[in-house]
Amino acid sequence: MNNKLYKVMNWPDIEEIIYSESDNPHRTLGAHIVGNNTLVQAYFPGAKSVILQNAKDKKGYEMEMVDEEGFFAVLVPGKTPLSYEYIVEYDDGSLKKVKDAYNFAPQIQEEDMERFAAGIHYTIYEKLGAHPMTVDGTKGVYFAVWAPNAVRVSAVGDFNGWDGRIHQMRKLGSSGIFEIFIPGAKVGENYKYEIKVKGGLTYLKADPYAFGQQLRPDTASVIRESAEGSKFKWDDQKWIKDRKNRQGKDKPLSIYELYLGSFKRGEDGKYLNYRELAPLIIDYVKEMGYTHIELMPVMEHPFDGSWGYQVIGYYAPTARYGTNEDFMFFMNEMHKAGIGVILDWVPAHFPRDTYGLSNFDGTCLYEHQDPRQGSHPHWGTLIYNYGRPQVSNYLIANALYWIEQYHADGIRMDAVASMLYLDYGKNDGEWVANIYGGHENLEAVEFLKHLNSVVKRRNEGVLMIAEESTAWPRVTGDVEDNGLGFGIKWNMGWMNDFLGYISYDPYFRAHHHNELTFSMIYAYSEQFMLVFSHDEVVHGKGTLIGKMPGEIKDKFANLRLTYAYMMLHPGKKLLFMGQDIGEFDEWNEEREVEWGLTAYDSHKGVQNLVKALNKMYISCPALYKYDTSWDGFEWINCISSNDCMLVFMRKADKPEEILVAVANFANVCREFTIGVPYAGKYKEILNTDRTEFGGEGNVNKEIICSVEEEYDGRDNSIRMTSAPLSVCVFGYTPYTQEEKKEIARKKAEKERKEREAKLEKERLEKIEKLEEERLKKEAEIQRALQEAEEAKARAQQMQEEVELVKKEEEKVLKEQEQAEKKRREEEEKQKAEKETQKTEKGKEKEADGKQNAAGKKAGTVKKSKK
Repeated sequence: MNNKLYKVMNWPDIEEIIYSESDNPHRTLGAHIVGNNTLVQAYFPGAKSVILQNAKDKKGYEMEMVDEEGFFAVLVPGKTPLSYEYIVEYDDGSLKKVKDAYNFAPQIQEEDMERFAAGIHYTIYEKLGAHPMTVDGTKGVYFAVWAPNAVRVSAVGDFNGWDGRIHQMRKLGSSGIFEIFIPGAKVGENYKYEIKVKGGLTYLKADPYAFGQQLRPDTASVIRESAEGSKFKWDDQKWIKDRKNRQGKDKPLSIYELYLGSFKRGEDGKYLNYRELAPLIIDYVKEMGYTHIELMPVMEHPFDGSWGYQVIGYYAPTARYGTNEDFMFFMNEMHKAGIGVILDWVPAHFPRDTYGLSNFDGTCLYEHQDPRQGSHPHWGTLIYNYGRPQVSNYLIANALYWIEQYHADGIRMDAVASMLYLDYGKNDGEWVANIYGGHENLEAVEFLKHLNSVVKRRNEGVLMIAEESTAWPRVTGDVEDNGLGFGIKWNMGWMNDFLGYISYDPYFRAHHHNELTFSMIYAYSEQFMLVFSHDEVVHGKGTLIGKMPGEIKDKFANLRLTYAYMMLHPGKKLLFMGQDIGEFDEWNEEREVEWGLTAYDSHKGVQNLVKALNKMYISCPALYKYDTSWDGFEWINCISSNDCMLVFMRKADKPEEILVAVANFANVCREFTIGVPYAGKYKEILNTDRTEFGGEGNVNKEIICSVEEEYDGRDNSIRMTSAPLSVCVFGYTPYTQEEKKEIARKKAEKERKEREAKLEKERLEKIEKLEEERLKKEAEIQRALQEAEEAKARAQQMQEEVELVKKEEEKVLKEQEQAEKKRREEEEKQKAEKETQKTEKGKEKEADGKQNAAGKKAGTVKKSKK
């Protein structure tokens, strides 16, 4: 070895390179001024010889192999910065001409590192990851990755035979970022990072910031142009400009949630490309009247069965359906067709796959080290450490990436509740309390506030939607007022209560009426979205129609009732694919929607209804204008639990924009009188029992004019028909001036007739009363005459009785007189006889005395008998 060369070389640094343990190989490799010469060192494992060729004069300098492992060095006279390349000959005789990867300055500035360390570098994806670029006239790819605890990081891939010794990366100070520019690396090549950790073990890791990822089962990252650097030309500027107005709180929002892999498949069952899917989805969504679609996660994921909710490639559109440019085309076409796109996003957890974020640099870099904080026991996934600025920056920048680079109109954030609570899904002893002893994840709260604030500031009008299933306060409140800053929250409470209610047989629903009305108590505490998402039609839960009670006919009627009630209830709307045609089978990601069902009238009817509901929703401001205020809703009747009936009103700015809805949850057809807010004409604009929806046709065909009869606390009312298990909606039209005059004339005529009828009634009543009095008096006279006759008869009878008594008395007196006369005569006779006997019979005195006594006795008895 050249002694001069030997003296200027740093052998400990060289050993670090050879043993692949250097975190700053640029300090050794490449060109370095040494005195009046330039020392150039290179490491080419397996090389037999290396010639350094000066790009300026093409002069070659043969490099000396100073270590048999492939370490080469040469001293080039002069201190002028060199532009050169290596001509490398390998043991197999092959030659390769390469630029020196260690002859380029870092492309990441100090400001970038400071902002990243503070968690506020919102375009960090422009710095970290793999970026095709030209540096100092040389084309290649710039690689950068955050791995602060790694001993050494190398970029490995198709460009270097996956040899981690060749492109060892430089660590930029205390930032923890390793970087290298590799000349000759090209778009489309696969790569990973080989990370050597303390203890000597090495791991191959996919790039967290990769714009491309291999399709499973392969796991490498793929060099892709950034969306901004792509050749694809966007022409959705008008949509983006108008987006703020299209997606305001006072605008309609009806979302069709779908999984791209099972919307439609090719004839061979294979996935369709983004470009093939775009026109199919546009045609269906436009026909059905949805305003937006929501895509289940399109970020690259290894397991089809996770539906995208276990993400590895957060910055890479899944290759299942094509390239990044294909996805740009998809988004662009949606916007050109007037369809907004919301992307499902998963910042709550990530999978344990060894090539992903798990234990990334040999430490728990993205997750918490304590499994009580860093692990989801139920899902088997890991939880982000939101308190680490670089981790929160990774996620915030990712959300912005999809919004700003792929023109997403909204982000639906999965499993927010699991982020907010430290004990979510955990038992006692499986979680760690916060610094105040509570179960709130304070770091996650700050992360969410930070994210929503930044999105709102940078992309006003973009929707931030939370799937949050608890009663956490002010999820959609402003961050300035201690809210989380979301624009919309899924109303899981309404969904659970309603599905619980509708699953009861109508016979029992009266006892559960509160489950139907409870949602309106808190309906305006947040800015809600009503959802029937994919979560409700998987894992044995059945489909929506499968949850409905009764026979098939009743199931469809209940389903139509369900969709209509959802559309009329305050809140934005979301419905999962397949449910708008009444699929009976649970959703399966391995098949497409069962489109053949629409050949059956019942299923086609459901589809027709959803189409009509969307049309009504979009065209009626009352259904969306005041979705977040009581100004848009008013109960008319919410207390008829025994009838299983609800009547309510949706309102906008003008009286003629109101809608009156009648929901009959009983399996009985009824004639109802309902109170209405205004006098006027009420026309049925929708009825779920129409035959074209699969119903029986019990509808209100004619316009119903209100009458001035108080009902439901209203001055006016209408009489209408309500079919079993149905919803009917009435639009209102005020009377015209001519109609009002005619109504006033008819009213006056009616009042005149009523007055005349009243007077006639009073006259007739008076006549009737007089007649009654006459008849009463005649009856009294008749009664009196009759009584007189009866009295006369009684008097005559009494007179006769008196005469009879008199006659009897006279008879008795006469008899008494005769008896008395006879007695006196007898006494006279006896006296005479006594005197005679006294004189004649003196001697017989005693005997005669006895005889006289006996005679007296006999006379007394005789008198008594008389």
